[in-house]
Amino acid sequence: MKLLKNFIENEKSVGILLILCTILSLSLANSSFHILYHNFWETPFFLRAGTLNIFNLPGISLTLSEFINDGLMSIFFLMVGLELIYEVRIGKLSNLSHALLPIIGALGGMIVPAGVYAYLNSGKDTISGAGIPMATDIAFALGVLSLLGKKINLSLRIFLTALAVMDDLGAILVIVIFYTKKLSWYYLSLALITWMVLLLFKKLKIKYLYLYIIGGIVIWYGLLNSGVHATLAGMLLAFTLPFGDGNTHSNAMKLFSILQLPVNFIILPLFALANTALSIELNFQEYFSQSYCLGIFFGLVFGKPLGIILFTYLACALKLCKLPCETNWKQIIGIGFLGGIGFTMSIFITLLAFNPVIQTDYITHAKIMILFSSLCSGLIGYLYLYFICRKKKF
Repeated sequence: MKLLKNFIENEKSVGILLILCTILSLSLANSSFHILYHNFWETPFFLRAGTLNIFNLPGISLTLSEFINDGLMSIFFLMVGLELIYEVRIGKLSNLSHALLPIIGALGGMIVPAGVYAYLNSGKDTISGAGIPMATDIAFALGVLSLLGKKINLSLRIFLTALAVMDDLGAILVIVIFYTKKLSWYYLSLALITWMVLLLFKKLKIKYLYLYIIGGIVIWYGLLNSGVHATLAGMLLAFTLPFGDGNTHSNAMKLFSILQLPVNFIILPLFALANTALSIELNFQEYFSQSYCLGIFFGLVFGKPLGIILFTYLACALKLCKLPCETNWKQIIGIGFLGGIGFTMSIFITLLAFNPVIQTDYITHAKIMILFSSLCSGLIGYLYLYFICRKKKF
């Protein structure tokens, strides 16, 4: 519980930092320095295996933004995976009756917005973006919730955390299933064999953390060249790390503690800076005339809360589970709207959903609509919960 409390308490500062990075990036991208700023993120660099490259593996050529999206974000997913394992093993998701409600809520929060998007883009080349409004940004959602301070009880914070974590797991599965490019079985085999070796290490209770980290890098390299998105390496590595009884001395929890600061205060801000370098033309009439932009807006702002609320209500009505203690349906409605803050994961899926060569405008417009929709969802959720808190004490 202490680990979860620390994670939640950090989210206020993380959410504020992400907002400031977004404002800074948008300002620079629309200033007289916009060409220099855009070119900065497209700076190319080359990674190679070095003198110990006995298998003569090719190097990796990436731009700075690609290195952040494909490389550093793997570390983010590693932390998400460790958080998920903690919750499932000994945290709030360890009890099936407690875990079932956020799982069902997350499922509804993915199916309904994807359905809204698919309905508006049926038969069009933009149908590939159906995964965009399915995601919830953990840092932003909890950051907005934390702005309400002590008016929000711990049970509600934990419910939103569990919902967002399960949502991220769902988003990863969507990426693997629907956004995998043409497979290279050679590199995929390299990644999978390495993963199985790490699982064997775990079974043999080998606790040298550096061996797992080296193996994780090999998995990342294999996935990057296989066609499966490389960020899955973070989640795969998380499941190989020795967890023990979940105390702070286990490899998994040690690494989780180490990763919190760099992920929250370096990697996520860099992701926000790199992916919001957008030249914005304030022509919302044009945006709302595009079916994929409408799908993102209605999916996040309306489909997301509708799915979360509807599925949790049905789960409780069918007596599959019950609301967390000290919470009510008015609060769940507010949580549903906060679930519509897509940002990080929605932008991430956008980069996979559309072709960066021939669908550049789609990506740019989709990012702008994600920012606008997330802003609307965050404001609605915050103002609604603020009003409920003021009117009635929990």
